[in-house]
Amino acid sequence: MQQLSAMDASFVYLETPHTPMHIGSVAIYDPSTAPGGFVRFKDILAFIAARLRGARSFRQRLVRVPFDLDHPYWIEDPEFDLEFHVRHIALPKPGDWRQLCIQAARLHARPMDLTKPLWEFTVIEGLDNIPGLPPGCFALMCKVHHAAIDGMSGVEMSAAVHSITPDTTAPADDDPWEAENMPHVADLLARSYFNSLVQPMRVMETIGRSLPGMGRLAAQVRKGDVSLRNTRPAPKTRFNGKVGAHRVWDAVPFSLKEIRALKEAVPDATVNDVVLSIVGGALRRYLQSKDELPKETLTAMAPISVRQEGEKAALGNLVSAMVVGLGTHIEDALERLRFVHDEAVNSKAMTNAVGAKNLSDYSQLMPSALAGLAARLYTRIGAVNAHAPAYNCVVTNVPGSRVPLYFCGAKMVGMYGTGPVFDGMGLINPVYSYGDTIAISFTSDRDIMPDPENYAQALRDSFAALKEAVARTGAPPPVEANENRPARPRRAAGRKRGEG
Repeated sequence: MQQLSAMDASFVYLETPHTPMHIGSVAIYDPSTAPGGFVRFKDILAFIAARLRGARSFRQRLVRVPFDLDHPYWIEDPEFDLEFHVRHIALPKPGDWRQLCIQAARLHARPMDLTKPLWEFTVIEGLDNIPGLPPGCFALMCKVHHAAIDGMSGVEMSAAVHSITPDTTAPADDDPWEAENMPHVADLLARSYFNSLVQPMRVMETIGRSLPGMGRLAAQVRKGDVSLRNTRPAPKTRFNGKVGAHRVWDAVPFSLKEIRALKEAVPDATVNDVVLSIVGGALRRYLQSKDELPKETLTAMAPISVRQEGEKAALGNLVSAMVVGLGTHIEDALERLRFVHDEAVNSKAMTNAVGAKNLSDYSQLMPSALAGLAARLYTRIGAVNAHAPAYNCVVTNVPGSRVPLYFCGAKMVGMYGTGPVFDGMGLINPVYSYGDTIAISFTSDRDIMPDPENYAQALRDSFAALKEAVARTGAPPPVEANENRPARPRRAAGRKRGEG
C-alpha cells in the first residue's frame, strides 16, 4: 500500500459528476508500418498486456479511508481486468477531423470508475477523411486520473506502450507483479490515527523550510527585482464560472521550428513564452468577437514540474505552479510576446525565491476530511460566483518525443492533449510536442465555449499575426516546417455543434 499525497488526493476530492478530474491524450497512428499493414484489436490487447509492467498506474486502484479521515491509498488491484480498460469504437463515415473532435469530447466528459485502476484507452477507428493522413488511420484516446499522474509521469506511462521501432516483439523477462488483498477498515482507521499524530510535525517542518525563501522574496521585492503584480486576482470572464457536464475539444498543430524562430525576436524568450503569447492573442480575438474582452490582462496558470531525476516513474503529481499574464490587453502581437516574457521572468523569480518544492508541500497542510468537505461545498453552493478568479485558464506544456514512436507497430503521426476543467476554470490548453510539431490543444465546457472551431481559428490567426509582426521588424522569417509534419486539421466553416 502507498498513500496518496495531499495534492494527489485533492483531485479525488474535487471529482464530481460534472467535473471528472482526468487528463489524457489523443494520438493518431498510421497502421501501414505494422506487420501485415494493419492492426487488429486483439493485437492491441496482447501488445498492452505484455507491457503493463512498464508503469505502476496500470494495475493500481484507489482505496479510500472511511469518511475521508485520511488520504486514500494505492493497492495492486486484485480484480484487474485489461479488457475493462481498453475499449474499441469506430467513427461513422466520412471519418473526418470534426467527428473525431466531437467523439473525443464525449469520451472525455465521462467520469471514470474510481473503484478500478484509473485509466482507460479507447481505440477509435475510421479516420478515413482527415487531410494529410492516409485512409485507415486510427486514434488512441488515453484517459488517466490526475490523482495518478501529472504531465511528466504521464510521459513515462506513454513510454510503456510505445517503442522507437515498429517491432511488436513482447519483452522476454517475466512480469513480477502480484495482486494485494483489500485492506480492512480497522487497519485504515489505525493508519489515519497515527498519521494525525505526526501532522503537526509536518506543518512545522514545511513552514520552517519555506521561511528562508519568504525572506529572500521580501528582500527582492524591496529592491525592485521582483514585482507582486502576478498575485493580483484575474478579471472575471466566461471561462470562470460553473461548468456543466459536457465538453468540447480541438487541437491546432504548429511547426516547432517556426515557434523556435519566433522566440528569437525577443531576447531570452522561450518556446513557452511564444506559446503563451499565442494563447493570449487567441483569447483576445475570441472574447472580442463576443464583446467580452476585459481591460485588464487575462492570466494563465502554468504548472511547473518539481519531479527529480530519480522520481520519473513515481506515481502522482510532483508539481508547483506560476501565474503569467497573457497580454490580452495588447493589440500588437510582438509587444504581447515581450509582455508575456517579462511576466514569465517575474513569476519564475517569485517561485524560485520561495522554492517550487516548498510551495507544492503546502498542499500537505490541510486535513484530508476538511479538504474533501471544502471541495464538495465549493461546488454545491456555487461559491465560484462569489469571488474573482485566481487565474483565467491553464496552459500546460508536456515535452514529447523528437523521434517517431510506434504503438503495436503503427507509427504515431499526431499527438494532442486533453485536460480537466472545473468550477472557476473552464478552459485548459495542453501543449504537446512531438517530432517537428508542437500542438496547442484545448478542452472547455460546451456551454462556456459553444463554438470551439472559432477558438481553434483564433489560435491560427494569433500565430499568423505574430509571424507577421516579427517579419515587420526585419528579422529573418520563421522557417517553414518540412513536408513530413502532421497536417493541420481544419474544420468546415459554419458547422453546427453536435453534427456527426
